[in-house]
Amino acid sequence: MKVILSRKGFDSQYGRMPSPILPGGTLLSLPIPSKTDMETKYRDLYYGNSSYYDIIHTLRPNNKIEEEYNCHLDPDIREEIKDRPTGWKPTFGQEKTALRHLQKQGVGIGDLFLFFGWFRQTEYIAGQLRYKKDAPDWHVIYGYLQVGEIIDTPTNIPAWLNGHPHAKMERWNSPNVIYTASSKLSFLPQLPGAGYLQFSNRLVLTKEKCSRRVWNLPDFFRQIPISYNANSWKEDCFISAAKGQEFVFEANDNALEWIKDIIQ
Repeated sequence: MKVILSRKGFDSQYGRMPSPILPGGTLLSLPIPSKTDMETKYRDLYYGNSSYYDIIHTLRPNNKIEEEYNCHLDPDIREEIKDRPTGWKPTFGQEKTALRHLQKQGVGIGDLFLFFGWFRQTEYIAGQLRYKKDAPDWHVIYGYLQVGEIIDTPTNIPAWLNGHPHAKMERWNSPNVIYTASSKLSFLPQLPGAGYLQFSNRLVLTKEKCSRRVWNLPDFFRQIPISYNANSWKEDCFISAAKGQEFVFEANDNALEWIKDIIQ
């Protein structure tokens, strides 16, 4: 099984603030802004009683995202944040150079995406959500999707996918696919094929007291090549690539046990 560490959500270029680790442990990945994806606005997405737009501006009042801004809701794995058509499944789309990399690595049905992003812990102060003072910036794994189907032509897109940003006809002018989730995980069949995770320290990739690109991976990863990350190991840490969205490796027995531990 190939595993893809897939960097998604707000970063220092798009969004320019960390996604929140909410006080109850929810890892709420904030989708990046988009000038071309007109289907979903930040004010259309809700966690509880708060829109994503409200959450963003509560945490960072001077953020330049405006109420009418659209977002690129992808991966789309959190069902309850908006109304869904009948038949909806968790999905992830990819295109162009990043897709070519996945295809070159042979990513296909049965392979597993582990989504990670930039997060910081939050707390309520006088009823207002705030970033915790002096909380570190981390790369954190927040969700997963095991590929059940790959839609690679615009002729077989089901009706429930019509609102997905990668289903638009103009996306198909260049390499483009949509991965839909399997019904169950092949290696943990009691769990669905895609989902989001509650925060725990074992989901944190970033090494303590280091910049978020410096990871504290288990030592067995030293024997596993990870695409885009040649010669990334230092004496006591792994320096993840600054560029690139999809980091692919072949899971051995140790890696599979590590994945089971973080997902469960």
